[in-house]
Amino acid sequence: MKIDVLTLFPEMFDGVLGQSILKKADDQHIVSYNIVNFREYAENKHGQVDDYPYGGGAGMVLKPQPIFDAVSALTEGAKQKPRIILMCPQGKRYNQKIAEELAREEHLLIICGHYEGYDERIREHLVTDEISIGDFVLTGGELGAMVVIDSVVRLLGGVLGNEESHQKDSFSTGYLEHPHYTRPADFRGMEVPEVLLSGNHRLIEEWRAKESLRRTFMRRPDLLDEIELNDQQKKWLEEFKREE
Repeated sequence: MKIDVLTLFPEMFDGVLGQSILKKADDQHIVSYNIVNFREYAENKHGQVDDYPYGGGAGMVLKPQPIFDAVSALTEGAKQKPRIILMCPQGKRYNQKIAEELAREEHLLIICGHYEGYDERIREHLVTDEISIGDFVLTGGELGAMVVIDSVVRLLGGVLGNEESHQKDSFSTGYLEHPHYTRPADFRGMEVPEVLLSGNHRLIEEWRAKESLRRTFMRRPDLLDEIELNDQQKKWLEEFKREE
């Protein structure tokens, strides 16, 4: 996969892309990152990429020309148009399903905005997706872009040591993930559930399924509206409700 990022602050990505899983994916040539300062594509000698909004108002607006020209340069000769993602608080709320969809692409191009907003022609005529990582406003799109990159790259084949890891993550299955424990079995009087020490894989999987459902019910009951429960899960759910 190739990931291009258009930003006014390319240095912000150095620490994130140069560490851990994201660096491993690059070192293994599973993904390549190309962080581009789109100020380099500004036509005027001052490198101006923003201007006052027509009609007045507070703040500055990103001009279309530098971003259009940067995208054109990065996609020139490409056999297939990449997914061009605009990081924007007005965009679609990002989730695991979108991450899995983007992970199937060969080329992503992410645009990070700053200032008051984008010229609307960027939104209407250039991008394929608008993404928001939550209902809050950041100084720019860089942190959101890093979230998208991290969540997508970890899904690529060969990135994680255990290919089943991301398949059982919270949200990948529709449920929140069950609790995890490791050694020691007794830490300062706090003990690991006995079933996990039993060696009985059937009972362990049943416990994990039940606790995953319990955690989803307790913390994100809205997720259950989109899931068709089997008979056993319905019984567990009634049990959880009685416990409340």
